Amino acid sequence: MADIDVLLNENRSFPPPEPFARAAQVSTDAIYAMAQKDPDAYWAGAARNLEWIAPWKSVLDWTPPHAKWFTGGKINAAVNCVDRHVRGPARNKAAIIWEGEPGDRRTLTYWDLYREVCKFANVLRSLGVGKGDRVGIYLPMVPEAVVAMLACARIGAIHSVVFGGFSPESVRDRMNDAQAKVLITADGGYRRGQVVPLKRNADKALAEAPSVKHVIVVQRRPGGGGDEAFAEMREGRDHWYHRLMQNASPDAPPEPMDSEDVLFILYTSGTTGKPKGIVHTTGGYLTGTAETTRLVFDLRDDDVFWCTADVGWVTGHSYLVYGPLANGATCVMYEGAPDWPERDRFWDICERHGVTILYTAPTAIRAFMKWGESHPAKHDLSRLRLLGSVGEPINPEAWIWYHENIGGKRCPIVDTWWQTETGAIVISPLPGVTVTKPGSATRPLPGCSADLLDSAGNRVETGGGLLALTRPLPAMLRTIWGDDERYVKTYFSKWDGRKNLYFPGDGAKRDKDGYFWILGRVDDVLNVAGHRIGTMEVESALVEHPSVAEAAVVGKAHELKGQALAAFVTVRDGTRPTSELRDELKQFVVDKIGAIARPDDILFAADLPKTRSGKIMRRLLRDIAEGRALGDTTTLADPSVVAALKEQYEEKEG
Repeated sequence: MADIDVLLNENRSFPPPEPFARAAQVSTDAIYAMAQKDPDAYWAGAARNLEWIAPWKSVLDWTPPHAKWFTGGKINAAVNCVDRHVRGPARNKAAIIWEGEPGDRRTLTYWDLYREVCKFANVLRSLGVGKGDRVGIYLPMVPEAVVAMLACARIGAIHSVVFGGFSPESVRDRMNDAQAKVLITADGGYRRGQVVPLKRNADKALAEAPSVKHVIVVQRRPGGGGDEAFAEMREGRDHWYHRLMQNASPDAPPEPMDSEDVLFILYTSGTTGKPKGIVHTTGGYLTGTAETTRLVFDLRDDDVFWCTADVGWVTGHSYLVYGPLANGATCVMYEGAPDWPERDRFWDICERHGVTILYTAPTAIRAFMKWGESHPAKHDLSRLRLLGSVGEPINPEAWIWYHENIGGKRCPIVDTWWQTETGAIVISPLPGVTVTKPGSATRPLPGCSADLLDSAGNRVETGGGLLALTRPLPAMLRTIWGDDERYVKTYFSKWDGRKNLYFPGDGAKRDKDGYFWILGRVDDVLNVAGHRIGTMEVESALVEHPSVAEAAVVGKAHELKGQALAAFVTVRDGTRPTSELRDELKQFVVDKIGAIARPDDILFAADLPKTRSGKIMRRLLRDIAEGRALGDTTTLADPSVVAALKEQYEEKEG
């Protein structure tokens, strides 16, 4: 039996537009052969684009499953992202163009950013923070978040950013695991017109996080009744950011960091319930993110680059902060929701700031599809020249909608596969070279080595299997903070005894052209009457129907088949969910990919339960489909969605 059956075939393809290919930094595929011949030499060349304080002695030291990159080399991430640009013509170039949800705006040049980072580095030093100390960052999407990250990097402190939408319990657990010394937060942040009470949440978290000795509070809200109007400040522990910065010196010598010194810890959810502290080090991570930003996005000096991810996620770390700033790019940063105050907010931002590169998630693209073409049509998006997709597999119909309605059929789309653990993009088109196929991440990037294996470790030439990385990459995690045993068990134990094979947890298929199609987490593969079905393919078939905006498919126990398919469907605006549409969708799936994939149940939903990063919470949908008690909903963007779904499902069953 195949590890994953391949059901869906997508035959459309799109070569790079000729004007784009002519001007692209990389316009031939010779780079692949060169990198494959000597990947160490390739990554050494990429690392030389950075500024090193002392040269490395060896490129890669690999004793599986542990790898070290550029050992002996000394480097500082903040110097590479800021200092080296202010010495040249980029000094007065915009580094960050920021927009708050209420409409307030700020632009920081590289010189502005340099001064702010140096001043805050001195603030941290004045509070006793030094090399190796951990600093928590729990902020909205404001420039101070970037300043705080780079200030930590400057002095050798290890930052751990916690997404501003997380609960006090999540903050507490992360601060305790990292044993953080300082927490940087804000009095509040804006989301859909409401204020998220970050300082209040932080206070609840710190009641049980004794390692945190100082709290620095950014004043996000206007101070109507004085500074203390929106945050209760504890004497001796809490400090206003703006007051600390007033008299701080803008001269802060950077700390020389060993290439393998830890740059940051970023927590990601684990199957055991305890978050995993993913550890990224300095030299390799910076090399990987800087190189992939340059190649994948064909970055040019005059680009305005907008990665819409929050800095609380790895995408914000790698492609809003470290990768673009190391390349001297101009980055857009937006605080709020894409539909506030209207559903055209993203397109308004793209038009006003002249965005040329847009990198966003399939979840957002499907929301835009649901809202309709009229919103982007109101805006001049002609400055856009490249589109990107990140976070989960993009279904072909969302890809086509993005291509036509946002890219005007002229912009290449880079559909990127990577994860928190890899630190940087691993599989992606090169926009001036690769013929793209809607829904395929295409090929591993130069210097990257991915393969498709079956559960016994044999190579799968074409068809479905398990994704494996067969060689370490500079930006990859080095361990799990405080738990190396868990690191080895989680990522290097899929194929017994083969510690050189990294298992990311994803299933994929490979087509006759060698292109990879990511099928989602192996945990989400269903066994239906002896067939191994990846939920992504059934979801893609459903979304191809003109009435469907989004779909999530899960398995439910079935006495004959073992598992049956249950689909949760959100329809596009203007469509009425009916029993006739339910039957039509079931038949549509049969026509697209076969009777074996016919959903037993289809439940219409106004929205799907998602984490705050936008990922659909299939665990909760499985609970609903099987009538079990719901699990923890604290990580949901809107917990009421789950309750409403459960109620509907129980009514249907009753």
